[in-house]
Amino acid sequence: MAPGMSRLLPLLCFIGCAAAAPPADYSALGTEPFWSVSIENDRMTYESLNGPNFSEAAPVSATTFNGRIWASDRLVVAATHAQCSDGMSDNIYADTVMVVVDGVIARGCGGGTVAPGTLANSHWVIQEIDGRSVIEARYFLEFGPERLSGLAGCNRFLGAYELDGETLTAGPIATTRMACPEPGMSDERRLLALLSGPLAIAHSDEDDSMLLTGGDGTIRLVQVIN
Repeated sequence: MAPGMSRLLPLLCFIGCAAAAPPADYSALGTEPFWSVSIENDRMTYESLNGPNFSEAAPVSATTFNGRIWASDRLVVAATHAQCSDGMSDNIYADTVMVVVDGVIARGCGGGTVAPGTLANSHWVIQEIDGRSVIEARYFLEFGPERLSGLAGCNRFLGAYELDGETLTAGPIATTRMACPEPGMSDERRLLALLSGPLAIAHSDEDDSMLLTGGDGTIRLVQVIN
């Protein structure tokens, strides 16, 4: 392979990449400055309002623990499955994207827009359980296309979920089994108990928050949008 940015792929992946995979079709864009990337037919094309504009063949590609990386001699595209706002419209995209063009970094969004009313590829910080504030750094919930995962003060958990209108149904849910100091253990038990039954979803457009209500309790979350 010719020397260039594609040689950065092993370094960028480090231990987070799976084996190299064939390039997949993809598109991404950014607004500050305006740029776009398209990956199709084994070519990667970069365009920018103020240049440079170029196309390269046969980018190297690898999957990461939460996304994908493509690399050619002049361009690296790193996509992470975390919802992204383009800052110019109401569109929310499935991925947060970083590009490195001739050594210069730019950031944007990619992976297509997320349809309203879905939770797929969204990341949330848990702020309250039953109205009581929690330590945000250890409380979060992430949604993939069909599975959710998170941390509720103690152990990591994951499981399937279904979304029917404004009702979220999760489970079965598996967890790691570490013993943790309070209030982490109690918070974890309470959150998992709430997730064991259907939860009504209420969104707030003012602060990107979501309230999940089920049984006799609530979980309040705030969305992280990069």
